[in-house]
Amino acid sequence: MPSRHPRTSPGRRAFLAGAGAALAALALPAAPAAASGSAGPFGRYGSPAARLSAKTLYVHPGGLGDHTSVQAAVSAASGTGWTLVLAPGTYRETVVVTAARTGMTWIGASGDAEDVVVVYDNAAGTPKPDGSGPYGTTGSATVTLQAADFTAHAVTFANDFLRTDLPGNPGTQAVALKAQGDRSAFFHCRFLGHQDTLYADSASLAAFARQYYAHCYVEGDVDFVFGRATAVFEHCHFRTLVRPDLAGAPYGFVFAPSTARANPYGFLATRCRVTSEAPDGYYKLARPWVPGSDPTAWPSLVVRESVLSAGVDAVAPYANMRAEHPWQRQRFAEYRNAGRGARVTVPENRPLLTAAQAAAATPAAYLGDWTPDGTSCP
Repeated sequence: MPSRHPRTSPGRRAFLAGAGAALAALALPAAPAAASGSAGPFGRYGSPAARLSAKTLYVHPGGLGDHTSVQAAVSAASGTGWTLVLAPGTYRETVVVTAARTGMTWIGASGDAEDVVVVYDNAAGTPKPDGSGPYGTTGSATVTLQAADFTAHAVTFANDFLRTDLPGNPGTQAVALKAQGDRSAFFHCRFLGHQDTLYADSASLAAFARQYYAHCYVEGDVDFVFGRATAVFEHCHFRTLVRPDLAGAPYGFVFAPSTARANPYGFLATRCRVTSEAPDGYYKLARPWVPGSDPTAWPSLVVRESVLSAGVDAVAPYANMRAEHPWQRQRFAEYRNAGRGARVTVPENRPLLTAAQAAAATPAAYLGDWTPDGTSCP
């Protein structure tokens, strides 16, 4: 995992802008027409003059690729099976991958997600330019993935909206990524934001979209991993942030699943870690989200064999979003977690799986007939 993580603060915004300008400046000389494996802005992934395949497009913010923006490349990649190679840089834009663009892969050319950042700063309360109202939570997403079989390697998805951008406005949800497609996979990616950073969702209430996140980094404060997808997080790092706008605990919640009642599988975090910038005990591990669009939702979360730092409230790690949907009635459980935030001090507040139950709560069970391939990156 990368060791450097820009913070959600004005400093992060400056970092992203500065990094993008510096990377673009470094790449001003013309790119050589080199074969895959040579040096250059696209590393070992070829170039417009030496494509990996006919369905490979190259994106470079300084003009050395086929396109200078990610959305332009996505729009050009109509149909299925396209690969986008993203050169190092900061791509300040919103991107939508429509449902027809199945089997798309994004590759961060350097292999380090810190080098390739797709970022914007819309929030739920941000007014739309056409005057039709605010964006809402879904509309705030920097990247929206509607297509099935999407894969990303070494890319950062970020929303650098700050609460001070809309003082007094309650619409502070600001999504970095909204993923809806089935069989969506992310390897060594980063998701940066404050509230509602990663929206692991599905295309409809009846669709049980499966998603897989491996060796990823996610940061935020309120409900920053949320949605109704069947989502497996393996070897991931969740980081809770400070809240200078609040005087006391709780600062927020890591998970807020909204699993459909008919879906036996919600969120599974296995062999992960939760760390914190906040004082000890200032974060809850989760709270259930029962949205108005699905009042019968039965949120599901299993956190197993993970390390929970002291930032997690060990006495009361779960909380309610609404009193009529208490967390005790949801499908929340833990298994063999470690760390100060995992200490069982009040047993009734820490639902634990039995060994037999844990044997059925595995990535393979959640993902069914789909096995994500982290070695598929060319």
